[in-house]
Amino acid sequence: MNPRPTGIVPLGDAAAYVEFSETLDLALNAALQEVAALIRAQQPPWIRDVVPALGGIALHFDLDHPALPEVPLLAVAELVDGCLAGDRAAPEPGRLVEVPVCYEPEFGIDLPELAASLGLDVEEVIRRHGAREYAVLMMGFAPGHPYLGGLDPALSVPRRANPRPAVPAGSVAIANVQCVVYPYAIPGGWNVIGRTPRVVFDAYRAEPSLLAPRDRVRFVRVSRQDYERLAAEEARGGPAADAPRRTGGPR
Repeated sequence: MNPRPTGIVPLGDAAAYVEFSETLDLALNAALQEVAALIRAQQPPWIRDVVPALGGIALHFDLDHPALPEVPLLAVAELVDGCLAGDRAAPEPGRLVEVPVCYEPEFGIDLPELAASLGLDVEEVIRRHGAREYAVLMMGFAPGHPYLGGLDPALSVPRRANPRPAVPAGSVAIANVQCVVYPYAIPGGWNVIGRTPRVVFDAYRAEPSLLAPRDRVRFVRVSRQDYERLAAEEARGGPAADAPRRTGGPR
C-alpha cells in the first residue's frame, strides 16, 4: 500500500499532524505504523516524538533545538514524502501481548445487555471476543489508552448513549469495530465486557504503558480466583508484574 497524505495541519507551535484519512482503514493504519517507524529510525534531531494515530501521524518538535527548520511544516512534508518514496521493507510484526481478562458479572457490567442486543448468549460473546488477535492501532484519549483493531464484526455495537463519568481501571470494552482497555478510572462510553488485573499504565515503570502501537494482543480468559491472584501479584510487584508480557519481534 502506498498511502498519500491529504493535508498537514499545525498542532500549536510545537507539533504537526499529517492526515491520510478521516476514517479507519486497517491496511492504511498498518502502513502508517511503518512510516512512523521509519521516521523514528532516521532520528531527526529536531523531532521529539512521532505518534501514529488511526489515520495520520503527529510529529512533535523540539523548539529549542538548533537544527529546527525555519519552516517546520514544510520540513515535515519533505520528511514524510521521503519515507513514502523510498523502498519500504515489510515491517517486523509487533510483539504479542497476552492480556488476562475476567468476564464475571461484576467486571463485565455491560455484558448481559450487550449480548441481548446482539442476539447472542453471554458465553458466545466471550468466546468471540477471546478468539481474535488484535492490533494496537494507536494510543490516545489518555496516556496508556490503547485502541485495538480486529474485533469480530458480529460484536460491533455503538457506544453507550450515556457515558459513565468513571470507568474502572483495567476495564475491557468494545464499540463499533474496536476494543479498548482503560488504563485507569476515566470517563468513557464504551461497552464494558470484562476487566484485566494487569496494571495497564504506570508512569513509574521503565515502560509505563503495557501496550504500544504495532503490538498484537490476545485476550486470555481467567477466573475470578485467578484475577484476584494476578491482581495481588501486580500490586506487590511479584511474578505477575515481572513476568514477560510480550513475545515476538521488536516494537
